[in-house]
Amino acid sequence: MKAVQQDVQVDLQDGRPTRLIWSGRAYGITQVLDWWRFGGRWWLGERPRDCYLVQAGGLTAELQHEDGPEDRWWLARVQD
Repeated sequence: MKAVQQDVQVDLQDGRPTRLIWSGRAYGITQVLDWWRFGGRWWLGERPRDCYLVQAGGLTAELQHEDGPEDRWWLARVQD
């Protein structure tokens, strides 16, 4: 997996990601391969977040969603 660490827009249905928009391109998420909760490194001020490994067309990607008022989603990694 290759680190990306870029903010993305994510559409949800029933609380699960269904589409991501990255670099102006939309990717329909066809499958959530895995999901886990990361508690965050509290000593660095990180918030807990949900992590999703998804299949979106030919793209296998790890999306992360940070708890908090910003409702921030980012593309953490892609399969290279």
